[in-house]
Amino acid sequence: MTNEDQLIVGQEIEVRPGIVSKDNEGRLQCRPLLSKIVSLYAEQNDLAYAVPGGLIGVGTKIDPTLCRADRLVGQVLGEVGALPEIYTEIQITYFLLRRLVGVRTEGDKKGAKVAKLTKNEMLMVNIGSLSTGGRVLAIKDDLAKIQLTNPVCTEVSEKIALSRRVEKNFRLIGWGEIRRGTVIKPQIEIPTTRTITNN
Repeated sequence: MTNEDQLIVGQEIEVRPGIVSKDNEGRLQCRPLLSKIVSLYAEQNDLAYAVPGGLIGVGTKIDPTLCRADRLVGQVLGEVGALPEIYTEIQITYFLLRRLVGVRTEGDKKGAKVAKLTKNEMLMVNIGSLSTGGRVLAIKDDLAKIQLTNPVCTEVSEKIALSRRVEKNFRLIGWGEIRRGTVIKPQIEIPTTRTITNN
């Protein structure tokens, strides 16, 4: 097992994509957060290190204001410099379900049929723990190019779920696998700890 396979108290870590903003020209930019692990928890137990599998609480020195209101949901934490790329567009191979789960058409005992993807259609895309909007830019056979509303830190071959709005709710219509995408290079890291001084 290598250091990349575990988290250790005192380890320097990176959170991607980090703070997402737009520059003066309206282009997205990402600033990963750098911090240090100060504690690890599993249920009620303090840990010296953690390995993949299970739910782990990671205590860091990241400014709490950056974490409130679930702002960091969908972010990826790991060793500095070892995390996957950040994507703003993804190209996928996709597979659609034949029928919607839990939705029936009038007079039909089976679920409603799933329509094909259409260009410029808005979907909900689930990649890991991130749920984000995705606009279909192009379709060819079982390939699709999707522009993501929010940048995502992921890697090629990652499995994703596709959902479409049906009767005011998002319903699962299929799944896919990332083949390639448009990568955004992270900006210079920003300070992630807050210093309080008494004047």
